[in-house]
Amino acid sequence: MVIAIDGPAGAGKSTVARGVAHRLGFTYMDSGAMYRCVALLALASPDRPPAQLAQSARIELGERVLLDGRDVTKEIRTLRVSEKASQVAPDPAVREALVALQRELLSSGDWVAEGRDIGTVVAPDAALKVFLTADPVERARRRAAELGLDEEAVLDELRQRDQRDSEREHSPLRAASDAVVLDTTGLSVEQVVERIAGLAHPATRPS
Repeated sequence: MVIAIDGPAGAGKSTVARGVAHRLGFTYMDSGAMYRCVALLALASPDRPPAQLAQSARIELGERVLLDGRDVTKEIRTLRVSEKASQVAPDPAVREALVALQRELLSSGDWVAEGRDIGTVVAPDAALKVFLTADPVERARRRAAELGLDEEAVLDELRQRDQRDSEREHSPLRAASDAVVLDTTGLSVEQVVERIAGLAHPATRPS
């Protein structure tokens, strides 16, 4: 089965999804890391179309993120790469290449997949869909603490990114109609993980 966890940057998707996967014994898929990898390649090769880079990139997900055999786990989390990722992600050809890979991965086994369009585009038939959100100021505080950056600068970048992601033509950021919307403001990671794991139990129970 697939549990889809979507939401804006800084809502805690990655940490929560890892926790839920560990709690349930599922495999974790960070779809955002795939777009970040393409963004990293685009920054290094500005003359090549991002779609071409997406089609040729060899991306391996797990405890570490490998791009063409190189560990880029930390490198893809920088503010510069984050901003570039939100610019290349709307490219239909980039999305087509990465969504195809994501669907192939999710076609078998038990997964907790997180991103911005898992429940709406990648896995619309997911057994459980959760849309995480949080107050923008708290999201900026979390991201700034994680990356060691200025909170005001991160808040400004998050607001711009939210606008771009929600207004883009292809796969805009939005909650699926059947998703459970969970505001994580003021909640610990453990509390959010437990809530989602509780929601997952009816979905995992045999009919």
